[in-house]
Amino acid sequence: YGRISAFPDGVAYPTSLEEVQNLIAKANQIDCRLIPYGGGTSVVGHINPQKSEAPIVTVDMRRMNRMLKFSETDYLATFEAGVRGPEIEAHLNHLGFTLGHYPQSFEFSTLGGWIATRSSGQQSYFYGRIEDLFCGGRLETAGGSLNLPIFPASAAGPDLGEMILGSEGRFGIITCATVQIRRIPKVEKFYGVFFKSWESGLTAVRKAAQSGLNFSMMRLSDPIETRATILLSGQKKFITASEKILPKLGYGDNYCLLIFGITGERQSARQTYREAMHIFKGRGVLPTMESIGKAWKKERFLAPYLRNSLWDLGVCVDTLETAVPWSKIQSLTNALKSTITDAAEKFGESILVFSHLSHVYRDGASIYVTFLFRRTADPDELLERWKRIKKSASRTIIEHGGTISHQHGVGVDHAPYLHFEKGKIGMQIIESVQKSLDPNNLFNPCKLIQSGWSTEDVE
Repeated sequence: YGRISAFPDGVAYPTSLEEVQNLIAKANQIDCRLIPYGGGTSVVGHINPQKSEAPIVTVDMRRMNRMLKFSETDYLATFEAGVRGPEIEAHLNHLGFTLGHYPQSFEFSTLGGWIATRSSGQQSYFYGRIEDLFCGGRLETAGGSLNLPIFPASAAGPDLGEMILGSEGRFGIITCATVQIRRIPKVEKFYGVFFKSWESGLTAVRKAAQSGLNFSMMRLSDPIETRATILLSGQKKFITASEKILPKLGYGDNYCLLIFGITGERQSARQTYREAMHIFKGRGVLPTMESIGKAWKKERFLAPYLRNSLWDLGVCVDTLETAVPWSKIQSLTNALKSTITDAAEKFGESILVFSHLSHVYRDGASIYVTFLFRRTADPDELLERWKRIKKSASRTIIEHGGTISHQHGVGVDHAPYLHFEKGKIGMQIIESVQKSLDPNNLFNPCKLIQSGWSTEDVE
């Protein structure tokens, strides 16, 4: 709509540690606010300036993108925090290594942004989430530098690195980080299989996740998302198969698509595939189609680009996500879809809602929900409708014992709900750390922790 309520007074592009330190010193001197900026891919308001009497400067870190150190012996690499996903892989692949962290924002997001938001890559089942890969680094705070040394393991008190993970720029600016790397795997393949129902697919995915097999990912789409995935692929053979072949094989309207990946050495990959198919076939699955997996891999970073195209067509799209134990997956998935549909019906609109499991663990999985609804002529009306949907869905997540965010982070949108998850004492701990490192609130104000958060229903 062309309406921007607040924007930064300036943008800084530091190219070195010294320039970051000078920025912080100047901000302290003139009472200026600093917002660390990575790739600008946040969907929950991490980098959005809030209205402020003090001047605001966005600190764009993308010119600090060098690889500082590489150790083939230790399987470690150190990068400046502004390095983007493709740049990391270009540095490492040339040396025969990979980080393997592939969030959907991979093309633009940065290492520092991943750490600050506790990012999760699409193949985290094999490579690990960013907290599994992050080994140490450097944080520039209002009071000086916090250095996190590199150890294979340590029992020397609380892990300060865990404090930096998910700090969302409130504690300072991450300037460099050391991460665990691995050699490029010999095999990395993706397959697609169809289950006759969401329930059968859900059971199969849980069994597979708890089997200890060497998957790199499993993504189970519900019937609506399955249909959308097939149509958006533009592949005539997939569309034909879904419309003509699947019905002949006894697949009704509720079939679901599972995309799964296998990564590793050739022998272990073959063994994983055989055992996976044994589990899946026991739940009535069709034989695997590697062509579907290849198509998914080719297009896996393209979905966000549909937002602008849909907007031009008069349709809004948004997403939300959470994670719960396996025993709560079915009930929360159903509740979320119903909640979003009911919220839209209250203002006389129909809404398209679909979901998938995007990350699986032995004890549970993440639920990723996408919803599409009509764009209104009045921006205030549209914003109010979105707020109703978001609030209703967020309350449903809290009531069902889900995390307010599995991968998108807190930012502004989720800050009102963080205290339900952390509790009163937990919130006080986070606030005390923030005040200790940034007593004058120079860094990214109003994100992660909102002033005046309520303790109502915390415990």
